[in-house]
Amino acid sequence: MSERYYRITVRGRLTERMAPVFHGFRLEPHPEGTVLSGVCVDSSALFGVLDRVRDLGLDLLAVESAPVATGAVEPTKRQASA
Repeated sequence: MSERYYRITVRGRLTERMAPVFHGFRLEPHPEGTVLSGVCVDSSALFGVLDRVRDLGLDLLAVESAPVATGAVEPTKRQASA
């Protein structure tokens, strides 16, 4: 897996105080909660971020990805199952 840009949507509002937990990701408010956006160099890095989401008890709503060069996230969008 090559380096990819990710937008991970979680339920609830995360404050900037939580930013160090998701090192390298930007936290953005979203109508459904908070969007974490950033680059993962491989699948291990992605799963590390998702593990932190799980460990904090956050509800995962969606994961979107795109090649780093484009930054567009529409081609590969996955909704988390309830």
